[in-house]
Amino acid sequence: MTEQTREEGGSPGRRVVVVGAGMAGVQTAVALREQGFTGTVTVVGAEPHQPYDRPPLSKAVLLGKAEGSAFDVDFAALDVGLRLGCEVLGVRPADHELDTEAGPVPYDDLVLATGAEPILLPGAEGVPGVHLLRTLDDAERLRPVLARQHDIVVVGAGWIGAEFATAARQAGCAVTVVEAADRPLAGVLPAEVAAPMTAWYADAGAELRTHARVARVEPGEVVLADGSRLPAGAVVVGIGARPATAWLAGSGVELGAHGEVVADDHLRTSVPDVYAVGDCASFPSGRYGERLLVHHWDNALQGPRTVAANIIGLTPAAYDPVPYFWSEQFGRFVQYAGHHTTADRLLWRGDPLDPAWTVCWLREDRLVALLAVGRPRDLAQGRRLIESARLLDPAVLTDPAKPLKSAAVS
Repeated sequence: MTEQTREEGGSPGRRVVVVGAGMAGVQTAVALREQGFTGTVTVVGAEPHQPYDRPPLSKAVLLGKAEGSAFDVDFAALDVGLRLGCEVLGVRPADHELDTEAGPVPYDDLVLATGAEPILLPGAEGVPGVHLLRTLDDAERLRPVLARQHDIVVVGAGWIGAEFATAARQAGCAVTVVEAADRPLAGVLPAEVAAPMTAWYADAGAELRTHARVARVEPGEVVLADGSRLPAGAVVVGIGARPATAWLAGSGVELGAHGEVVADDHLRTSVPDVYAVGDCASFPSGRYGERLLVHHWDNALQGPRTVAANIIGLTPAAYDPVPYFWSEQFGRFVQYAGHHTTADRLLWRGDPLDPAWTVCWLREDRLVALLAVGRPRDLAQGRRLIESARLLDPAVLTDPAKPLKSAAVS
């Protein structure tokens, strides 16, 4: 196809196939239509359900307060085709064909939006009573477990583990969370920031066991490496996720160290006419000077606009967002923006023993990341400060009584 055709919004015969019916895939289809693409758009999804949003699964859906979380998208009105319950098997870029269990699907442009899949607990596959929480079916299987108020063991004190433990306590279950590291969120936050969160578990009536490795899961019990046994009517595993890209083996699409699709700053892959967006892809960040792999909802929401602009033939700016996510756990609203590993300084706004506080990470007196607990205004103002890269006055920044934005040096 010529650039002229792309600039006109794509010819009616041009075919875009999107693999993945989650947020990134659905928003890619929506963005294509919003930006004027006139060709064929088809979304291929492995699950049979109408495309749905995932964050409510660990909250309202899990607790039976909602039957589902389908996207409010009229696919028929957008003239977007859906192929649901269709597993992808591979892609042949030279032929411009996607292989699926229902047969080959030809494309002119292909968008990889397959997201991430949960990491399984070694040795626990197929053991009765062991659950994951990633899909709508997972949430539906767990709802009666919570309703029966089982003793529940959660493996992993990360974001999903904390959110599930919160829901289980709200349902009246006895909850024990086991974490191999010395603190919650050990893989994503430094010790001094994660330490205050340890008390949240006890405050909510959940037991947190750190330095606790699971040796094996037996019917009705979890056996730890030290020999102790925990009663478990159900076990929920939340030890992380990896990009769902195994099906790309042998395709020529470059994968990174974590199995993610390696995309450039316009979310193009190493293969012509193939793009990648959302949890399955990493991208180079000029803002942070390193490649980022972001497994969060906001990335899946923002990236599709860049992909759509590329497909149509526009010239989008390099994709370099300020990463953002939130979590609701143990009665607290936790928000994070930025990327703190490049920081040279950490400052507190407020006392972490209080209900609301914020941590700010700076590099050369410019904000690069912040974590806000119960302070949404800090988050909103901080995100803008990260984007603008303005110099800040640390003395003003650390005063929780002053608006965060007032720390900017004019």
